[in-house]
Amino acid sequence: MSIHLSPNTESLLADAAQARGTTPDLLAEELLLERLQPEPDAPSTNGAADTDSPETLADQLADFIGVLHSSEHVPGGARMSVRTGEQFAAGMLEKQARRRQ
Repeated sequence: MSIHLSPNTESLLADAAQARGTTPDLLAEELLLERLQPEPDAPSTNGAADTDSPETLADQLADFIGVLHSSEHVPGGARMSVRTGEQFAAGMLEKQARRRQ
């Protein structure tokens, strides 16, 4: 799509874009979106998702993201971050021993 602007409007847009550190195209799109998006109370006419729906992936996954402590599942805690190099080496030695059997 192309939009033809008067020289005065084009100059104003270019100056405003430069002041904001963006391009005239991006600024024009931003301003048009702000102006043309329906009000939050207005029903959507294009079948788009409700404006009340989460806006970010973090918002959408908020009910599934959390922190757990291994002591909830293993008495005393699993201590999985303790001596990891030694645990890895021991696991590799066990694996090698099983192959030799």
